[in-house]
Amino acid sequence: MAKDLKYFMRPAAKEDQIVTVPGLESIKDENGKVIDFEIKKLSNEEIDSINKMYETKTLLKDKKGNFVINNGRAVYKVDRDNGRAARHIMAEALVYPDLKDEKLMQFFNCNDITLMPYKVFPDNKEFEYVSNKVMEVLNIIEPEDDKEELVKEAKN
Repeated sequence: MAKDLKYFMRPAAKEDQIVTVPGLESIKDENGKVIDFEIKKLSNEEIDSINKMYETKTLLKDKKGNFVINNGRAVYKVDRDNGRAARHIMAEALVYPDLKDEKLMQFFNCNDITLMPYKVFPDNKEFEYVSNKVMEVLNIIEPEDDKEELVKEAKN
């Protein structure tokens, strides 16, 4: 008996999902209302692609300067700039504020989207809050509420 694959043909799996999260107390509109953030859920494929952009491979050499060969193949050393990759993911995921917006980038005199999170959220607490919210929406880290729940359960 053939199994039906229609259950996996979900339109939601192909559509962009945007999540609204509470903003920062330090960023308010003219009426004093906190500005919420809008975060796009990036696919695993998009996140993987961004991570690979900040990966460099170099041929591994031994102490004598000879290339390391294993089973007839050259061995590579892989370095990854996780910080830049994470900031690029932030810039791609944030829909509002759009860190890739030309006017916003001009205002901060910045032409590198991996530096924009630092420019728009210069305070360490602001940056950490926004970074955590983005990573929570992308399911890269556990939401703070879940962490607090686990701590309470562990104490009991």
